[in-house]
Formats: sequence, structure tokens, C-alpha cells
Amino acid sequence: MIKFLSPALRVTAVTFVLCGLAYPFAVTGIGQLLFPSQANGSLVKTPEGQVIGSALIGQQWDAPQWFHGRPSATTDTDPKDPLKTVPSPYNAASSSGSNLGPTSQALSDRLTADRHALEQAQPELAGQTLPADMLTTSASGLDPDISPANAALQATRVAQQRGAPLDHVLALVQANTQEPTLGVFGESRVNVLALNQALQRDYPAHQ
Repeated sequence: MIKFLSPALRVTAVTFVLCGLAYPFAVTGIGQLLFPSQANGSLVKTPEGQVIGSALIGQQWDAPQWFHGRPSATTDTDPKDPLKTVPSPYNAASSSGSNLGPTSQALSDRLTADRHALEQAQPELAGQTLPADMLTTSASGLDPDISPANAALQATRVAQQRGAPLDHVLALVQANTQEPTLGVFGESRVNVLALNQALQRDYPAHQ
């Protein structure tokens, strides 16, 4: 009996040491040594060292003096009924899309309402063809980036609210535009948190 169990126990012990100890410690060590920022969540900090978010997780910006991320369809548990959910944009604990199909009336109503809200905030957008990410949610609901076209259309509102020259705000958008990864993967994008951080640095406004 022992003769048959011994090899199995040895394999189990070696596998545990390699997969349960050596590999995790090696990967963690390499990550901390070579990619410390990414290994710790790509946290974004103020010059004073205060963590204000992650470059990988979007957050909600409502005030007109900020650039806004794309709409988010994430939800949270309804405090009045634990069997129901309520909208909770950019809830990192509940990453999800809307799951609404192209024929959904709820989706059509939401797009119409969002478009109306945008035009109320920026009348010059009325009748314009808007970038898709200005109205549509991402699959995760936590997209940290928007398209350069989206950011450029918001620049007028932000410049007016900040009392900043429009060309300076557009220059910030350009400076914070990231090209496709390796030149071919994905699309040009602007990280909203990084852009707002640069905006606050150059043209401070009350939070």
C-alpha cells in the first residue's frame, strides 16, 4: 500500500511546492521588481501622494468642469429590496454591461435621454453626429478611456467652466492621447482620470 501511495504523495508535495509556493512567489517578485506600478493596480496619485484612483478603472465625473467618461450600466443592490438592483454607475464591485439588445425600447429611451442631457449641457452639440462612446456603455461598465473625438467635443464646456483658453484644453487632450498599442492593437484613446488630473494641475477648480 505504502509503495503505491508514496509516489502519489511525492508528486502532490512537489506540485504543491512548485504551484502553490514557488510559482506565486516568483511571479509576485518579478512583478514587483519589473512592473511595480502595474502589479499594485496602476494606482494614480496626487503630487502629495494621495491615491485618487486607478488608470485601469473608470470613475464617475458629473460636474461640468471635468471631462466625463462614457456612460456606465453597472448596478448595485437595491437597499429597499435585496432581490432588485438599482443603477450605480462605475460600481467596481459589479462590473457589467446593460445586456440590452439593439431592438430594446429601454436602450432607445436611455440613448434619447442621454443625448438630450448632453445637448442641454452643450447646446452646440445639437444635431451633430456624436462619437459612439459618448452615448454607449462599455461591456464592463468601467472603461477608463474615451475617444479623442469624445474628449474634443467636451473641451468647449470644460474650457468655459475653467475659464481656460480652448486651444490650451485641446492641447491637454492631445498630450493625453494614447496611440494604439504597438501601433495596431485597439484605437487611440484618452484616459479620463489622467486628463482630468492634468486639467486640475494647469487650471485648478474647486472639486
